[in-house]
Amino acid sequence: MTTRGSRSLPLAFAAGAAVGVLGGMVGLGGAEFRLPLLIGLFGFAALSAVILNKAMSLIVVLTALPARLAAVSAAELAAHWTVAGNLLAGSLLGAWAGASWAVRMRSSTLYKVLAILMVGMAVALMLTHATTVGALPLSGAGQAIAGVVAGFGIGVVAAIMGVAGGELLIPAIVLLYAVDIKTAGSLSLLVSLPTMLVAFARYSRDGSFAVLGANRRFVAVMIAGSVVGALLGGLLLGVITDLVLIPVLAAVLLISAVKMARHT
Repeated sequence: MTTRGSRSLPLAFAAGAAVGVLGGMVGLGGAEFRLPLLIGLFGFAALSAVILNKAMSLIVVLTALPARLAAVSAAELAAHWTVAGNLLAGSLLGAWAGASWAVRMRSSTLYKVLAILMVGMAVALMLTHATTVGALPLSGAGQAIAGVVAGFGIGVVAAIMGVAGGELLIPAIVLLYAVDIKTAGSLSLLVSLPTMLVAFARYSRDGSFAVLGANRRFVAVMIAGSVVGALLGGLLLGVITDLVLIPVLAAVLLISAVKMARHT
């Protein structure tokens, strides 16, 4: 089990802040950028890094939820409760399954799976921000089935990577239910939170979960950096055009994926 000494704490804060800034500038939590840092910069094994990332992502989502609820009223969200329920029917199962698969994988396999998923995140980032997402012509049973399937897949990805999954949930909500992007962002948090708790509960049953207790200060400092960075990133929103920022962030994910695939 890897433990980070106090000398890593300033670096942990700086890394968390950098992730927070990147996430804040594009409206995401940034966990997909935190994961390769936990592995490549701080030397955590794949499963330990995923568990740490999940814990930090959970705190970030809890921090962001009140602000989102202030931006979109509870009444507006209540009008779309069936959307959240439909996705949760799949994502809760997906989260448990994804976490179960992750703890059973060999480290070498998990590194490769993470690399593939990071490529997928890069593609999703480009498609979401570089193209206009329109609603699919679905309704009734077809829409419900598509929601459960999409929720399951997103739950699996979020559990294995230790992310909230907003980068996948938001476009899924817009595509499947024709919800506006602002409301979709708030709904994604309502789906993400219980989904993450389920994955967290499954990880807590594995011995690798002890990495959290062994690195409490490291986690606290990196979370603090992430929150500060997210606030700064929100202030910088729009300073750098998405035409420049999104391709750069996608490239960062692709480079990280290559390094992840080669990790031993």
